Order: sequence, then C-alpha cells, then structure tokens
Amino acid sequence: MSTASNTPVWFITGCSTGFGRELARHILALGYRAAVTARNPEQLRELVAGHEERALVLALDVTDPGQVRAAVSAAEERFGRIDVLVNNAGIGYFGSFEESEIDEVRRMFEINVWGLADMTRTVLPGMRGRRSGTIVNISSVGGLAAFPALSFYNASKFAVEALSESLSQEVAPLGIKVLLVEPGPFRTEWAGRSANEAPTTIADYDATAGARLRMIRGYSGQQPGDPVRAAAAIVQAVEAGNPPLRLLLGKAALAGARNKLEMLQRDIDGWATVSESADYPEDER
Repeated sequence: MSTASNTPVWFITGCSTGFGRELARHILALGYRAAVTARNPEQLRELVAGHEERALVLALDVTDPGQVRAAVSAAEERFGRIDVLVNNAGIGYFGSFEESEIDEVRRMFEINVWGLADMTRTVLPGMRGRRSGTIVNISSVGGLAAFPALSFYNASKFAVEALSESLSQEVAPLGIKVLLVEPGPFRTEWAGRSANEAPTTIADYDATAGARLRMIRGYSGQQPGDPVRAAAAIVQAVEAGNPPLRLLLGKAALAGARNKLEMLQRDIDGWATVSESADYPEDER
C-alpha cells in the first residue's frame, strides 16, 4: 500500500445512504483517505469506525455556500489536497409536469444542480494548481432519456450532463478528468424516502405519469442494481488510464441509453432533408 501522503484523497457528498455511503465504505476499505459528508454527520460514525485516521467526517449541506467552503477547507487542511470529488448528494421528485410543485422543483435544482456546481467550483482551484484531479458527478440514465412522472428530475440531471460535458472539455488540458455516472434502478433510497411527489394528481395523466410513478414506488427495494458493486465500478473507472466521460451502471441503464440513441437516429435521419433545407443555399452565401 502507498504511504499515507501518496494515498488518494476522496471527497464524497451525501454519504448517509445509497451510493455515497457504499462508495465511502469501499474507498476506506481500499486504504484510501476520504472526507465523508452528510447534513447530519452523526449518521456517518458507524461508517468510519476503525478508519478514523484516514477519514474525516464533515457536516455538509451542499446548498449552504458557507458549509461548502468550510468543508473543502477542512479536507484540504487535513489531507493536503482533494484528488477525487464525488458530487453524489441529490434528491428526486415525482409527478407529471403539470402536477409538480414549483417550490419543490426549485429545491431539487438547488441540490442536484447548483449544489453540485458550487462544490465543483470550490474544489477546482486546488485541482488546477496541481494539474490533476477527477470530478465524479452522479447523474442518472434519466440524464440521457426522459420518462413520464420525472420531467423536472430529468431536467436537473440533463443539466448535470451538459455542465459536465462542457466542463470536461475545459479542464482536460489542465490534467483534470470528469466522469458522469449514469445509474439505472438501484436499491437506494431514491425511489423511497429520498424523493417527494406531487400532492395532487390529474386524472388525464394517470395512464402515463401515474403508471410510471406506481411502477417506481412498487419496485423500491426490488431494483436489480447493487450499490456495493456500483461503488467498485466507479472506482475502476476513476482509476482507469483512459476513463470514459459517461459510465452507465446496470443493464436497465444500458437499455435506456441504447433506446435513446435509436430514437435520436430515427429523428435525425428521417428529417435530415428538412434540417438541411434551413440553411442558405450554397449559391446565396
């Protein structure tokens, strides 16, 4: 094992449950150093037991700029640097577009998009100075393909995808990598307590958004995805010599992404002539 000063340092948001918790557990088992965070740090004591010399437990609400800066500063002071930032903190929201409560939607965007952006902007200066680092943004197959009952959740993850894709091009020359993780259905709290839903329903959407919501709630705890195996896959991608920009997790995610590609191909090819007709003719340029 590497000496302590050379051991990778990970900073993971949202470690109380799900991907964040299992990833933190895996990182510490590998002998790495980690700042593990949650809004309620008491939920992390069992997670870091036995690893106190390599783990730093921090209180962090990613929507609080003061806490973001304090947590990053504490991690850098304790470990000297942050090698891998994992933006995992996030919530869901279920409901058709028309049924959704805008205040709840705005709260979700504050966590899923703006909290992620603030964390990244706070960690980036240190990575730029060292010309190294990896930013891991936990997205979703729902960041590639949208589904009924998830319009605003999908929108938040589409935003994470666009932000990450652009960022990856900006920081690649600086030695910094960006990894988008796109899980399908996993046995986390996402389909349970981590997602609110619209309080009222509109009958006209029962066969679309309503059916999708019943399916999601119905298989909570039965999803095929294993967060423990997902944690190992994320580390494998981060440590690869040539990591992907996008890492799909689970067979359902692969199927969803492939279906989206087929749909895009049909629209692009089927309307190519009309698309090209929108340009000035060659002889008029």
